[in-house]
Amino acid sequence: MPTIYIENKPYQVPDGQNLLQACLSLGFDIPYFCWHPAMGSVGACRQCAVKQFKDENDKNGKIVMSCLTPAEDGTRISIDDPEVRRFRAAVIEWLMLNHPHDCPVCDEGGECHLQDMTVMTGHNYRRNRFPKRTHRNQDLGPFLNHEMNRCIQCYRCVRFYQNIAGGRDLNVFGCHHHVYFGRHRDGSLENEFSGNLAEICPTGVFTDKSLKRHYTRKWDLQTAPAVCVHCSLGCNTLPGERYGSMRRIRNRFHADINNYFLCDRGRYGYEFVNSDKRIDTPRQRLKKDDPLRPVAKDTALAAVRALIRKDRHLVGIGSSRASLESNYMLQNLVGNDNFFAGVADDDYRVMRLAADILARGPAQPASLRQAAEADAVFILGENVVDTAPILALNLRLYQHIKTARMSFETSIPEWDDAGIRELIQRQKECLFIAGAYPTRLDEAAKILCRTDPDNLARLGGNIAALIDDAFPLDPDLPDELRDTAAVIAEALKQAAHPVIVSGTGYHHTGILKAAADVAGALQTAGRSPGLLLTFAEANSHGLMCLDPAGGLDSAREVLENEMADTLVILENDIFRSMPEDRAEALLKAARHVICLDHLRHKTAERADIVLPAATFAEATGTMVNHEGRAQRSFQVFRPSDPIRAAWRWLRDVTPGDEHFNPGNLHTVDDVIDRISRTVPRLEGIRQAAPDAIYRLDGRPVSRQSFRYSGRTAMHADISVHEPTPEKDRDAPLAFSMEGREGPVVPPALISRFWAPGWNSVQSLNKFQTEPAGPLRGKTAGKHLIRPVNGSTFEYFAASPPKRPLAEKERYLVPIHHVFGSEELSMHSPGIADQSPRPYVALGRRDAELLDLVEGEMAAVEINGTVRRLPVRVIPDMAANTAGLPMGLPDMPAVAFAGVCRIDKTGETHA
Repeated sequence: MPTIYIENKPYQVPDGQNLLQACLSLGFDIPYFCWHPAMGSVGACRQCAVKQFKDENDKNGKIVMSCLTPAEDGTRISIDDPEVRRFRAAVIEWLMLNHPHDCPVCDEGGECHLQDMTVMTGHNYRRNRFPKRTHRNQDLGPFLNHEMNRCIQCYRCVRFYQNIAGGRDLNVFGCHHHVYFGRHRDGSLENEFSGNLAEICPTGVFTDKSLKRHYTRKWDLQTAPAVCVHCSLGCNTLPGERYGSMRRIRNRFHADINNYFLCDRGRYGYEFVNSDKRIDTPRQRLKKDDPLRPVAKDTALAAVRALIRKDRHLVGIGSSRASLESNYMLQNLVGNDNFFAGVADDDYRVMRLAADILARGPAQPASLRQAAEADAVFILGENVVDTAPILALNLRLYQHIKTARMSFETSIPEWDDAGIRELIQRQKECLFIAGAYPTRLDEAAKILCRTDPDNLARLGGNIAALIDDAFPLDPDLPDELRDTAAVIAEALKQAAHPVIVSGTGYHHTGILKAAADVAGALQTAGRSPGLLLTFAEANSHGLMCLDPAGGLDSAREVLENEMADTLVILENDIFRSMPEDRAEALLKAARHVICLDHLRHKTAERADIVLPAATFAEATGTMVNHEGRAQRSFQVFRPSDPIRAAWRWLRDVTPGDEHFNPGNLHTVDDVIDRISRTVPRLEGIRQAAPDAIYRLDGRPVSRQSFRYSGRTAMHADISVHEPTPEKDRDAPLAFSMEGREGPVVPPALISRFWAPGWNSVQSLNKFQTEPAGPLRGKTAGKHLIRPVNGSTFEYFAASPPKRPLAEKERYLVPIHHVFGSEELSMHSPGIADQSPRPYVALGRRDAELLDLVEGEMAAVEINGTVRRLPVRVIPDMAANTAGLPMGLPDMPAVAFAGVCRIDKTGETHA
């Protein structure tokens, strides 16, 4: 490790760092703007100046930018030299020349990096007497406010948006003091990571527009560590609440998952918590044709208990978006044989297969960071941009550095962002994508392959055969795919740590089996592969760990055979998961339907009893992400009575016996302890986070900042005296400002990033072992999967049978949208505004063969059901395929494992 000297004192620092990163790692405060740990150095702002000396005898030294100077052995610098302090003060002064005096009304106030750096440099007086430069602001859509007059030209926004997020509609215009960061014209930013600009920008140029609708000063937000509920990756978040409503979501750094960033669905999809469709009181239908009417909590509980006593033969529908605790309590209520997953049987088989593959272990389950840092990544049949957005961002984040390592012998350090990008230009080395339709990640790939789902599975099988001779080649693979398989197989064989990415997005078991076979072949060939499989929802993997007896169709069969007559549905709208006729048949097969959820939907409207369940922000619970990492999501605020966690409703209606007394389950920790003792695959969940009795110096962790205000005023209608803060029996967190905070808090319990002198998100540096490194302390979450050695893996080696197509038939492919396909986020106005309308997608050649044009209405027949949809022509879509969007509110659920028939109607879409 190099030794550097700061103020003539020696310090050891890791290899390959620049001076700014090294000094921040050692705890020194150096002001900066343009540098960012995830984006490297470009030297645009000149704020991080230090004085460097040749040796111990050099008394003059020279001013250098610490972000562009390597921390080499023997380097001598001074941070506090008077000349360099004056230089930094002059820099901040010229950056502030045109900055408005609007801190008291700026949305960034209290979390502004510019404020922190101005104080740090000692600048406090402006000498400029001339008119300030002014700019016109733009409307950038539903997520971001734009205030260009606050800009200090650090270039962070365009560097992130273009180089990392892959956006093309935000740029820098003009020159000198007329530099402008924005779009060529007003309009919504098109990239799905645009919301990160609100955290990346060190000033108030880009701020959170959703927060502005119900603005609260940042120090008045009550926050707690949580897990994103909008996909299976398990991104760590910091939700903020005030007056009983959710106000915003911020990123909570996790080195192995979301790193510094969130997708816009995860950042802005929270507003379902405040939706006017919330179920806020129990409701009951007294007679079959009566409407649901509000009833008291005790009345609803008595009604449910009566049904359970009358017929202990119950059927329970679990939920991929509910916590482990809630799903487990439902399973205990109905019994293992009558506990079913809340998806159609076809989807259940795909989810079950994905979970079993990860448990069997052809390769280690890969984290997002492992995928990003792998020297070769092969994505087979998964649109990760829309089903797992942060995975796509992480692949972009490290792509240029990996390419430079593989392609060149260079002395350019990895933190020199401009140098690395200049070196590699447009060269691509590491990423290979095979799918049925184009995605926004395609531009980063070295090789793209477009074909139908069955051929994707055959392609994967041939790649496995070219890596391991014991695997059979598929003679039916077309020649062009055979050539592609050879190139990809050779690249994967040359890689030391390749990662295979796939998932349940195509609803195709053959694709999953092929991905597992490729990983198994690489393991046999002596490589160290990783396997990353994405799931549909936040706790899909956790639900599979509870081993449901089947899907919704299996549940219907149990009810139709009169083996049970009461149906309990947990946080699930079954009309989203299966075709409407099958969903209607399932509900009609049950004499009584009990629904627990937090939003009104079609299933809840059909229930006989509805119980209001808490959202992720209102209850503590455990989720298991795509890689099998159990993570605890903590309650942010108390919901209004009688809303409460679904597991508590289920506990109160579960009859006890000699083996199980639900009355003993008082807290989340009690439920977790029982799960860990009775479900072998979930034994480790107790270690996902500290339990509720954990204390730091005898104190819990505070949910509120030490500047939190208004506690007396908020309850003035009840009492002018400050109320005693409620105690939380489920978490080691306090509903008050009294408690511990800061870098000493374990990562799983961090409620905010703040340090003295660092009020903005840049204070994260104080919580890390080093900038861009992991948080101090034990990594949040617990891996539950420890697969067996890859040598014991048995290949699936099963190519899908060839399915002949009639003249107007096409293979059916699900198309996911980051805005629209996920249920909960669609209750946020900004997300809903960005979502598409239903359509049927065809490639240009298929549209010509079917005599269809863009916007024309087509009749799409699936399993005998005909839907009329407008045509969307996607030029690069695979031949012989038709795509339908997943999960859109106006798009009924369909069975995707099959083919569809498309006919011309002669109508034009209005």
